[in-house]
Parts: sequence; C-alpha cells; structure tokens
Amino acid sequence: MDTPDLRQLRYFLAVAEELHFGRAAVRVGIAQPPLTQQIQKLESRLGCRLFQRGRKTTLTEAGVALLEETRRILPQVDRAVEFTRRAARGQTGHLRIAAPPSVLLSGLPAAIRKYRALYPAVQFALREMSTGAIEDSLRRDEIDLGFLRETRPAAPLESKVMFEEPLVAVLPAAHALAARRQLTLSALRREPFVFFRRALGPDFYDRLIGFCTSARFAPRVIQEATQWQSVVSFVEAGMGVSLAPGCVRRFNWKGVVYRPLPGLLTSVIVCWRSGSAPSTVAEFLRLARAEFLQPRA
Repeated sequence: MDTPDLRQLRYFLAVAEELHFGRAAVRVGIAQPPLTQQIQKLESRLGCRLFQRGRKTTLTEAGVALLEETRRILPQVDRAVEFTRRAARGQTGHLRIAAPPSVLLSGLPAAIRKYRALYPAVQFALREMSTGAIEDSLRRDEIDLGFLRETRPAAPLESKVMFEEPLVAVLPAAHALAARRQLTLSALRREPFVFFRRALGPDFYDRLIGFCTSARFAPRVIQEATQWQSVVSFVEAGMGVSLAPGCVRRFNWKGVVYRPLPGLLTSVIVCWRSGSAPSTVAEFLRLARAEFLQPRA
C-alpha cells in the first residue's frame, strides 16, 4: 500500500474540518475538481472510504480515525520543518566562542547579548583564552569560533579580519609625556616597558616589537603580565609604560592615561573550521559585525 503524502493529508484535513468540498478548496487554494481527485487518490492508497458523500458530507469511521491522527501529526511535521529551517539559518543548535581578554573589552559582549536575546534556543558558551590556545581548540573541535589578534591560522581553518583597532600608549598619569595629546612611538624609546608574555600571543607581541623596531629602538621590558588589567595596574604603579589596543581605555583609572599613536593599528581576526562550522557561526558573525564597528570608550 502506498503511503499518503503530506499534501494529501492537508487536503483531507481541510475537507474533514469543513465537511464541504467547495469551502475546503477555497481554504487550501485550489479548485474543487483537483481537490476531489486528491481525496479519491488518498482513499485509494488507504484502501477505504473516508467520506460519505451525499447532500451532506460526513466522515466515515475510518475518516474520524484519520482526522484524529492527522491533527496530531501535521503540527509535528510543521514544527520539524521550522526547526530544520531555523537550524539552517543558525537560529538553533550550539555556538562555542573563545576570545582573548582584550577582545572581551571590545564590541564582543554587546554582540553576544544581542545574539542570545534573538536566539535563546542556541546553546551558547563563551571562553576566555589566549590566542595560541584558541587556535589549538579550533583544530581540536572544542570551539566553533575564535577571535585572535594578528594571527592568521593555516588550513583547514578559515579566517578574516573582523576589525582593526588603533594602538595607544599607556602612561602613568604623572609621566612627563602624559601632557601631550598624542605621541609618536619614538618618544618612548628610553622608557622601561610593561608587556604581556609573548607565549600568550606571539604574533601580536611580535607586531608590537616590530613597531618599535621601525621607530629605531628595542623596548626595554622590565615587567611582564598575563592580563591587560595587570599591565595597566603595573603602569599605574609607575613600573613603566606600555603599548596596548585601544579597547584597554575601558580601564578608566585616575592613575593612568592613554595617548593615541597615529598610524599604528592592530587587527582582530575571526577564525573557524573550514567546511564543518555550524550554521550558527555565520549568523553570529552577521550580527556581530555592526557591534565591532561601534566606537568604544
């Protein structure tokens, strides 16, 4: 016996609820003759009559049984179809994101807040990790999306620049250079520096050293830290100066000032696994782009 298709069941439901072929045809948007033909085909497939036709259309016992099951089945099918479409659009499923501490000071929290409000059905997880650890976790399929500073991983990972951010000099508020509105990097050549450990982000570290080299000096690093908050704290304590992405200005402390370094930029790279990333990745990136372009205090 052939199995009825969903279209025939929807036609049957319309006739069973209207008990009138003309009204049912209007409801489903087809002419009455093809509707009647589809009901006849359905009865032929099932091997039984579903309607008693006469001056009034009524359901047979078999029709009553099918009506009950059809009312139960079709909403489940509709939910399954909608769930599948939402999954394909990145509106259900899971999303695991990792970012280094500095990117968490940018537009990422606002993007996450907006995404979770729009798509509460997505199982969301956020991890704070160093750039090197993020790349390793992507390759091991432990996260779906990573934000990196300056690092462009090789295949099978895909990446693109999410945004560029200006660098700033971090100075003690009492420093002689703090009175200037902006600085050139060469003005810092004789200063002691506070830097993050290179192992936490080799490419970003090397880019900062490269900027110093272009300014014809090698920075004298006297203190290392593992968090940007610690870097700023050490500067506030007068241990040295530092270079940092502009987002650290969110640490608005009285003992520290931030001064622009015109022309010096750092790139934030977004990265995912080629060909195997869940659809939630594309949807999150679509939403997040606008947030990352917003200026941050």
